[in-house]
Amino acid sequence: MDLDAVLRHFFGTADIDALDQSAIDDGREKVAIAFGTEREPGRRFALWAVLRSTGDAPDPRDAFEDLRERRAAAMYASAIAAVDRSD
Repeated sequence: MDLDAVLRHFFGTADIDALDQSAIDDGREKVAIAFGTEREPGRRFALWAVLRSTGDAPDPRDAFEDLRERRAAAMYASAIAAVDRSD
């Protein structure tokens, strides 16, 4: 999945920083719906990562049944948290 294409599809722009909170909330709701219906693991993970980056992703234990996907999501979330702490 191309991140810019995902952002344009769900948020109307690839520059999410330019959006107001209402537009972010609307886009996040669309991503959450897509995440809930997506069955392809790679696309599901990408949608979860977008939810995580916008502050509203389900816990990896709840989001992924597959142990490998759950671990990958937990590692991703941990890495992002580490970067956030270092800023």
